[in-house]
Amino acid sequence: MDILNKPGFNQMERSLNAASMRQKVIADNIANVDTPYFKRSEVQFEELLQNEINGSSIQGKRTDPRHFYIGKPASPDPRIFQDNKSAINNNLNNVDMDYEMSLMAKNQLRYNVMIQEVSGDIKKARIAIGGR
Repeated sequence: MDILNKPGFNQMERSLNAASMRQKVIADNIANVDTPYFKRSEVQFEELLQNEINGSSIQGKRTDPRHFYIGKPASPDPRIFQDNKSAINNNLNNVDMDYEMSLMAKNQLRYNVMIQEVSGDIKKARIAIGGR
């Protein structure tokens, strides 16, 4: 029996991977704030997941082969998109340091909350296994 191989836990793992990827992309944007012709990138994951959920693409779990199929799995992977349309500086760079720093703080808070959720789930599983 694999306790941590559940859809909710797997989704949390993908969310943590997206947050980690987002942190790297934001750091790359900040590092290139003065690079001429550099175009900022961003990670989209939550938007893709919301689109999947709104499209009724959630799959029901079948515990018996006689059960009906319900939808399809909602498991998008995070994607990196580059903003080629805007330019903020004279050198055609489009990185705004204040905006990137606010995105980094927001991402850090989101990551911390997800880590607390994963830790709580693991702690509950340990308590259940230990029988206390």
